[in-house]
Amino acid sequence: MQNLPGVLILAIVGAVLGMVQFGYNTGVLNAPQEKIEDFIRVTMKDGKSGADPSKNLVSFLFALVVSLFAIGGMIGGLSGGYLADKFGRRSGLLLNNVSALIGVTLMVVSKSSESIACLIIGRFFIGLNCGANCALVPMYLSEIAPVALRGTLGTLAQLGVTIGLLMSQILGLPYLLGTETAWPTLLALAYIPAIIQLISLPICPESPRYLLITKGKIDEAREALKKLRSSTKIDEEVNEIECENRANQQEESYSVLRILQEDKFRMPLMIAIIVQFSQQLSGINAIFYYSTFIFMDAGLSQTGAQFATIAVGVIMVVVTLISVPLMDRVGRRSLMLWGLGGMIGNSLAFTIFLLLMSVATVMSYAGILSALSFVVFFAIGPGSIPWLITAELFSQGPRSAAMSIAVLVNWSTNFLVGLSYPLMQRYLSDFSFLPFTILMIFFWIFIYKKVPETKNRSIEEITAIFERMRGGNYGTTPP
Repeated sequence: MQNLPGVLILAIVGAVLGMVQFGYNTGVLNAPQEKIEDFIRVTMKDGKSGADPSKNLVSFLFALVVSLFAIGGMIGGLSGGYLADKFGRRSGLLLNNVSALIGVTLMVVSKSSESIACLIIGRFFIGLNCGANCALVPMYLSEIAPVALRGTLGTLAQLGVTIGLLMSQILGLPYLLGTETAWPTLLALAYIPAIIQLISLPICPESPRYLLITKGKIDEAREALKKLRSSTKIDEEVNEIECENRANQQEESYSVLRILQEDKFRMPLMIAIIVQFSQQLSGINAIFYYSTFIFMDAGLSQTGAQFATIAVGVIMVVVTLISVPLMDRVGRRSLMLWGLGGMIGNSLAFTIFLLLMSVATVMSYAGILSALSFVVFFAIGPGSIPWLITAELFSQGPRSAAMSIAVLVNWSTNFLVGLSYPLMQRYLSDFSFLPFTILMIFFWIFIYKKVPETKNRSIEEITAIFERMRGGNYGTTPP
């Protein structure tokens, strides 16, 4: 980003911090799970008899703490479109930090106040914040990015998620903040992205597309674009936005209900939903939430499993960095197909190696390597592309509603996996990843047949592809 204007870099960093927040809070409970379960057990101990609550009840409450984050994310995702249209992309990000500050405060005081409810409600509020970020950040990045860098900047959102995940995994180690006394401090670090956003984003311009298309403020849009490009040579880009605006004037603003009813949005909306499914129902969140125990089941000691979990985070960051330039060179569709294909192969390998663990110890290490390779292929495609491609498939009018639907789908499946995977492990044992493998095969076929390449294409060109598909050409791969 060394050749980008300073204001644009600041806007990118400020926005991406919202996804760092998302990644951090996705993984923050993984390493200190046992310590938090001990807190739940001690807090719920019967004061009269001194009896501990049942193991199943403690496990259920911890799963509830994990999954309430996703419930908040669903609601926050739906509100993200409203915030984006009512207050703006940048201003929506600023206002969204109210729920972050409330959530972090409740989580931090849960131990000192001996309140499991504070921990659960705090996770819900931080989920609200992260869900709205998932709608707001990709919109803001796609609307401030030069066309040639739209894919690159879109990938930075996923890079923020991976950095947040890695930070939570390292800081959650028992040698650092994953201890009986320090885990509230681990949760308190989520204050940092919110505070930095509150300081940095007011300096940044609002989205020029939002100002011109949604608010009709041409002069303010031009000024915002001058700051973002650090140049007065913006006429070509302004003309492009005005062309999109003229096309959008024939469209009214779209609610979530209306976009679901419009036939012309059926295929792009189906694509947006399926690519979100491909991210969440791949099994990746089972690794994010429960990787320490997955690696222990594969034969590692607790310490070894914790370091393997950190390896997951390191791999995510490194491979996402590698994929940043590939996004605008190789293309979204190709990377999704390569990524999903590799995940399918490694998911099958992981299952086979777990089954053969009793035959040879080396098989457990092969299983761990296949799990790490699974993460590599996730970072190549399904990690970042679903958010980017959803923002690219829709024009300004329906974009907010479409992003809200995509976020709702993403977080609802996130919730489903977070709550159900422990049961899948219990009842399916070594076959617990097989349902994910079957689903990924379906997603690969759908993407191969239906998803167009959006690299370096304007919204008018993408819309024309779907018009041709509506004309009856559903059976062939889009150009």
